[in-house]
Amino acid sequence: MKNNNNTKKNTNMKKILGYLMVLIAPALYAQDKLPVVYLPENLTIHFVSPEPIQYVDISTKELAGDLPIKNVLRLKLRDSLKTFTGSVLTIAGEKFIAQYRLLPGYPGVPTERNIIPEDMRPLDISGIGLSQNQLKSLSLNLITQKPDRRVEKVKAFGIDGQLNHVYTVGDYLFLDISYRNKTNLKYDIADLHFKVDDKKVTKAANNQSVEITPEFVLFNQPAFAKSYRNIFVFKKMSFPGNKVLRAELSEKQLSGRVVTLNISYQDILDADTLPN
Repeated sequence: MKNNNNTKKNTNMKKILGYLMVLIAPALYAQDKLPVVYLPENLTIHFVSPEPIQYVDISTKELAGDLPIKNVLRLKLRDSLKTFTGSVLTIAGEKFIAQYRLLPGYPGVPTERNIIPEDMRPLDISGIGLSQNQLKSLSLNLITQKPDRRVEKVKAFGIDGQLNHVYTVGDYLFLDISYRNKTNLKYDIADLHFKVDDKKVTKAANNQSVEITPEFVLFNQPAFAKSYRNIFVFKKMSFPGNKVLRAELSEKQLSGRVVTLNISYQDILDADTLPN
């Protein structure tokens, strides 16, 4: 009986080991196929992504990492390279996922690795929409086109402001806005923010203002002497007819000029599709 029991146990153990090998083998095979990155001794290595990094997984506690800026992952070994046996690194952007096999390096290995298209696999996450790179590319295309009409305009303190155009693509709105300084005083920009506000604001009214933050802004221009033009990208929005979207440009000086451009909901409804 004991021999039979031992035989059954051995058979079951072999089955379990067989199942484990079936599960583990593809993972080991996948790791062998990953791009290899060699870690430098006592130095930091930087992974540079073409778009903001959303997620990082490091499969060992021997490595310390952080995101000093949104598209750069910084990694460094906590201990000596001699004790490091390797690990897998996973990096996910807005539209891709990339994995690397990290191995002990040798003198002179690169300390920077660009995440290239060959390393990426598409990442389809519902609700992510367009990536920052895609928004930038579309905005650059718009800024090269000459404004063909003035949707809205305003004049104040020697500054002419205008909404040149409203475009839409997918779930996004692109506002093409420009300003012209007719004075000899340079305009130092303190802020340009957007808010949905009542069309008519009275002292007696309980005014509720809602600030709207752009998903993307093409240029970060601190000042302009004569002219300024930029593309502001928002997720599609709606607001009632008694409200208005205000683009408020403010100056840094204590007695700074504030120029408010009003954009109606009809302007949003009349948005054109983004030209090719």
